[in-house]
Amino acid sequence: MRSTIPLVLHRVAGRTLIETILDTAESLSPSQLVLLLGASRGQIEPAIGGRRVSIVETNTREGSARWLLSALEGKSSDLESVLVLPADAPNLTPDTLRRLIARQRAARLDLALLSFRPPDSAEWNRITRDRSGRVRAIAPPAERSARATRPVEAHSGIYCFRRPALEQALRRLVERNPRADLTETVEVLSRGGKVEALEAEDWREAWSVRTRRELAAAEEIAHRHGIERALDAGATVIDPSTTRIDATVSIEPDSVIHPFVVLQGRTSLQSGCEIHSFTRVADSRVGTGAVVFPHCDVEGAAIGERARVGPFARLRPGTVLDADVRVGNFVETKEAALRRGVKALHLSYLGDVEIGAESNIGAGVITCNYDGYVKNRTVVGPGAFIGSDSQLVAPVTVGEGAYVGAGSTITEDVPPGALSLTRAPQKNKEGWVAKRRASRESKTGPGGSGSR
Repeated sequence: MRSTIPLVLHRVAGRTLIETILDTAESLSPSQLVLLLGASRGQIEPAIGGRRVSIVETNTREGSARWLLSALEGKSSDLESVLVLPADAPNLTPDTLRRLIARQRAARLDLALLSFRPPDSAEWNRITRDRSGRVRAIAPPAERSARATRPVEAHSGIYCFRRPALEQALRRLVERNPRADLTETVEVLSRGGKVEALEAEDWREAWSVRTRRELAAAEEIAHRHGIERALDAGATVIDPSTTRIDATVSIEPDSVIHPFVVLQGRTSLQSGCEIHSFTRVADSRVGTGAVVFPHCDVEGAAIGERARVGPFARLRPGTVLDADVRVGNFVETKEAALRRGVKALHLSYLGDVEIGAESNIGAGVITCNYDGYVKNRTVVGPGAFIGSDSQLVAPVTVGEGAYVGAGSTITEDVPPGALSLTRAPQKNKEGWVAKRRASRESKTGPGGSGSR
């Protein structure tokens, strides 16, 4: 990979490879989940989050057979099957694994392997069979001169074992060679045991990432899957080639997604919403009939029904827009709750604030929430009117139906129904321009420029 970052921390469709495979494994509801980690444990472990995963640290002086045997030690003896997955297979689906497990159990196999036939199988270990077609072993890639014209049956590194047979095979291998590889269990179990290979319906599922080129290819596969899920859900994707949709995004019918949109994380688009071009939506909910106009950045926000956002708006984490809210161009929100029908249409920063229903926020309004030490909260009551270019210095409350005159700096609470102004009185000096011009000409002469 030519990287200081461990392979499994590289991302495909917004998730690290380790997160992707753990999500897949967890979807099977396993009774126990064990992660084998090597020298990069210190970097990888934080990415696991709060998952219920047991970690076994591997030793480079030992082989993968010994690692798996260590992982099984102390685990419940009533485990019927043991599923072994590589951490670098981002396209693997739970349905394929369920088929593998079901086959192993139904046929009471000692081992069920997942095989696949990639178009270019030159670099993959191969499954070898005897003349009767029974699986015998895992072999290294064939020499170039011996390669077949059609794709060979490649080994994916995905196994489903019957536990007693697995432990017996592992002990035999480790006693003979502490550096034995897990692939050797295939040959051991095929001698008198029952081993079968189940071919993946889509070879891309079993394909794993080992290089930057393969990482880019996996991203394209995930991209296509994301588009297909959106279309199958009833969404309109105007330009699939420029749209990116993570695997964790959910979309309801009649949503419209314009070109150059990126949907990331735990985002949900509800029915009939519309996301315009050059917009990113991450870990957010967009309500029924809502519209996000071009060039917006939305993260960790909830957008209510029929709300209108943008263009050029930024909704930061903790933003909640209720139904029929309008947030316009160059408005930024953070930890802000805008209740039904609020309008904030131009050039405002609204942070750590709750704004009551039907209030109007004028152009250039700022909630001054940070005093250098802590974030303070602003509350604006329902039906209030905040005039343009005003600053609300938190903590402060503007009462229901109150007015704040344009250009005011509010540092004290405003009672309900009151008008608050902090402007200096306006002064008009009549004839001032002519007097100034005459003064300058007396010093420089008519038409003189004087020094600046």
